[in-house]
Amino acid sequence: MKTILLPTDFSNNSLNAIHFAMKMFKNMDCKFYIINVQKASSFVSDDLMTAAPSVNLYQAIIDTAKKSLDNLIGSIKSKYKNPRHELIPIVDYDNFIDAINQICEFKEVDLIIMGTKGASGLGKVIFGSNTVRVMQRGNTAVLAIPNNYKYKHFERVVFLSNYLTEYNAEDLSTLLEIIRLHNSNVDILHVSQGKALTKEQAKNIKLIGSLFAGISNKFIDLKGEDVIKEVNDFNKLNEINLLAMVSKKHSFFERLLVTHTIENFGFNVNIPFLVLNKY
Repeated sequence: MKTILLPTDFSNNSLNAIHFAMKMFKNMDCKFYIINVQKASSFVSDDLMTAAPSVNLYQAIIDTAKKSLDNLIGSIKSKYKNPRHELIPIVDYDNFIDAINQICEFKEVDLIIMGTKGASGLGKVIFGSNTVRVMQRGNTAVLAIPNNYKYKHFERVVFLSNYLTEYNAEDLSTLLEIIRLHNSNVDILHVSQGKALTKEQAKNIKLIGSLFAGISNKFIDLKGEDVIKEVNDFNKLNEINLLAMVSKKHSFFERLLVTHTIENFGFNVNIPFLVLNKY
């Protein structure tokens, strides 16, 4: 059984990601933990201001969130009626990233699916700071779903790599599972930035090829200095359905987050983005 974490703040983009997950894994036995993380500072509301003095503030916050989660789960069960899915609500009163990491560890979560927020008027999608921080500071694969993106078959997938990392099967296990689930074609994409491949990169290319053995794949090398632009253009021109890459300390992914502020990072993506972790 696959274990998936679905964070929600009851916004449209988080709810959209939950519905995406229900459709994506409709034919798989899954345990979904739907988590809402609260902070007291976010609850200066009329409801709590008028609460009786005997009502404990913490308990009022938790009870309100639990009721909202129960209502959400009830609507999901009613809509999908899927006996293969178990939905479990969790309310936590903590720092968001700490709460996510603790649940992932205690419940042995395989994948986190989160929504992104739209940047109105800019013609692009950006990641909320929570999504990016989970990608940076978590140990679990994250699948980010653009706001209003509706589930569709992952016919064509891009795996982005600079070929500097030696991957193993566990590093790519979530991606490989998704690819096999959809019988996807895979483009293994590299942006050269004007640099010749090293012996180490050539060795890693062969290793990557072995990990994708039995899967329809091809290696593609793009030339250009602006990695984000090259990837965006490729995705748009080739109707890519999923972009995936691996995150690790001092990696290409981490450097992207340094050179692009968290609020504006996002590859201008309008497709799901899977970030894996190097074990």
